[in-house]
This record gives sequence, structure tokens and C-alpha cells, in this order.
Amino acid sequence: MLEQLEDAAALLGVRVSYEVLAASVGHGGLCRVKGEYRVIIDKRATPQERLTTLATALARVHATAATANSNTGEPVKLSPKVRELLEFHSTEARPARAAQPTRPQPARRAS
Repeated sequence: MLEQLEDAAALLGVRVSYEVLAASVGHGGLCRVKGEYRVIIDKRATPQERLTTLATALARVHATAATANSNTGEPVKLSPKVRELLEFHSTEARPARAAQPTRPQPARRAS
């Protein structure tokens, strides 16, 4: 599945690299370098941590970017499994919104 996510990243125009990261950084994540998305993942991360890091990052890109391939302008066609995984991680990636307080309505006078 990790290989499928790496292929999806390429389709979305996201560069993926594996590097040794400081423990304080965690397992890696999404960033922009010179206007282009990049996902940096810790080489020492477990396969599950790599998959989760990449899926969460791609979910953010997929949710915010146009779904057209930057090279061809054609719509990006992701496999159903990849779409399902990105959907799962996109809901996980979004913080729950606090309920907005409603303003009390002014009392109406009877005429």
C-alpha cells in the first residue's frame, strides 16, 4: 500500500523523501519547498508509521489542491483503495470544530 501512496504522490505532484529526522520532529510530514509540496518521512519509521505519515500528508494535499495532474491538466485518477485511505486520513487530519455559540435573538414585542 505504501508503494501505491508513493505513486499517488507522484500523480499529485508531491515529492516524497526518506531522511533521518530528529526525534523532536516525529515521523515527518508535509511541507512546501519553493512552492512545491514535499513529504519528508523518517527513514527509521516503521512501515505503519510511514504509511500513516504519507496518507495524512496526501489527504491534506488532495483536499486543498485541484485534483488535476500538474503536468497534463488531466484529472488525477486514484485507485479506490488509495481514495478510501486518503478519505479516512482527511477526516482524521481535520481538527473537530468547536460548536459556534448562537446569539440570543432579541425578544419581539407583541403588536
